[in-house]
Amino acid sequence: MHSPVRIGLMGLGTVGSGVFEILHKHPEQIARRSGGPIEIARVLVRDSNKPRRVPVPEDKITTDASLLLEDPSIDVIVELIGCPGGSVEPARSYIAGALRAGKHVVTANKEVLAKHGQELFALASEHRVGLYFEAAVAGGIPIIKSIKEALVANEMRTIMGIINGTTNYMLTKMAYEGRSFDDVLKEAQEMGYAEADPTSDVEGHDAAYKLAILASLAFETEIPVDEVYREGITKVTPEDMAYADELGYVIKLLAIAKAHDGAVEARVHPTMIPKGHPLAAVNDVFNAIFLEGDSVGELMFYGRGAGKLPTGSAVVADIVQAAQDLRRGVGGWLNGKAAVKRILSPMEVVSSYYVHAKVVDNPGVLAQIARAFGDNGVSIGSVIQKGVRQDPVSLVFVTHKVLEKNMQAALNQIASLPVVRRVANVIRVEGE
Repeated sequence: MHSPVRIGLMGLGTVGSGVFEILHKHPEQIARRSGGPIEIARVLVRDSNKPRRVPVPEDKITTDASLLLEDPSIDVIVELIGCPGGSVEPARSYIAGALRAGKHVVTANKEVLAKHGQELFALASEHRVGLYFEAAVAGGIPIIKSIKEALVANEMRTIMGIINGTTNYMLTKMAYEGRSFDDVLKEAQEMGYAEADPTSDVEGHDAAYKLAILASLAFETEIPVDEVYREGITKVTPEDMAYADELGYVIKLLAIAKAHDGAVEARVHPTMIPKGHPLAAVNDVFNAIFLEGDSVGELMFYGRGAGKLPTGSAVVADIVQAAQDLRRGVGGWLNGKAAVKRILSPMEVVSSYYVHAKVVDNPGVLAQIARAFGDNGVSIGSVIQKGVRQDPVSLVFVTHKVLEKNMQAALNQIASLPVVRRVANVIRVEGE
């Protein structure tokens, strides 16, 4: 049996404790599958006096990162400290320092990878070590490995996914129970699904980080996270949910990326999808990613996108891969890049749209709005009118596919009409 591969574990929170638990629950199985034992040599924590969720020997606990980064006997650094307070430091520096020291790195840090991935992959290549990140997207779903390995024979065409469990839980509750955004957010926080500051989830930042990673892999080009169009779920109302249901749709926060000739579109926003689409049945905190490749066709991956053991499972899988690579003398994944592709601006994207307008209940209102749509090349697919002799009443439209630039021009014209009180919401429609 080979000598142990020694691990420096950074972080002992939810995921870190899950990793520790899994490694100690199945040591013989993991040793068999990785070609020899795996040993946790040292664990970095912020507070050495804090009670532990798992029984880590005290002599392995430290608050000094240099004891992990500068110890030549530690082969793999597992970074699980995240980005507390929204800062990529010190995680980015720890990952970079480990790679420079010739250590393989396993991380679940989506924000660091989305913002600094190119720099870190270049360091890994320069020092001939591996950077493994399966747990950075969709928790226990093996989507990274699938794109990197199982689907390499394909030219990827589409990624469309539910990759934030918090918002999926909230939208599920709003759809099935008719509750408001504020009400379900409070419940999600009480259940531990949403943070005290839920901005990253509900405004789409978390999903944008994950999409930037997935799209960069799938389309073999850099996708800067600040070029991913992002819109959160805070404007979605129970009324929108009811209209979606009546029209045959459900509303999900989707991460969408599509390949075009020499270009890529990447966007995160609330989306109406038909009830018959595979993603429509993905509820509560579950994640799912729908892919289309030119050879394999359509695939969907489904499972738990977060949590101690699902995410810990993905981290341990990367640790096993790193151990195998070390024992084979392999430097890690070769992340080749195709020619640089242009990221489409939102105005260049084509989609269908749901438009909910609050209008006065007068004759000719529908005709005025239809004319504004027509003036800008927007074709209407369906219309619902709700309310009689009220001020205002609701007019709901679903358009055919149209360029975003044309749609925005139509919406500006509609909003300026004296008969329109306000455009209450606009939601893109996909998956027809």
